[in-house]
Amino acid sequence: MATNSHAANGEVPDDPEELLPNDSILSLDEYLEMHAAVGHRTRYEILYRLVHGGEMSPKELEEAMQVDDSTLHYHLNKLLDVSLVEKRQRTERGQDGLYTYYRATVFGAVTLTEGVDELIRGEQAFGEMYDSSVEE
Repeated sequence: MATNSHAANGEVPDDPEELLPNDSILSLDEYLEMHAAVGHRTRYEILYRLVHGGEMSPKELEEAMQVDDSTLHYHLNKLLDVSLVEKRQRTERGQDGLYTYYRATVFGAVTLTEGVDELIRGEQAFGEMYDSSVEE
């Protein structure tokens, strides 16, 4: 059972599981699986496009990323499995049948923007901190 007594008072707990809130809806393993999923270039790019561009159909993703259908669906299923994206079906106005669209979940948006994207943005600040050519 996760407790957040250490996390609440700013201490670093001995057990990382204690970082989770008492009523956490996800386990530490589930959070780690989310981060691992985004560690693959294709899945990162899918999530990036969905977070920053809004919902997209598989066809729109295929064209934007220049990947084949089977590769795209393999990676979309991985992102679905860890709840970083969700699949929606809807009918288009004036069309028959259902169309599938994917969009990032809240977990997907946070994992991307506060995770990998933040690391990338942090590289510039890190470089400036250690750049000996910059005068202070």
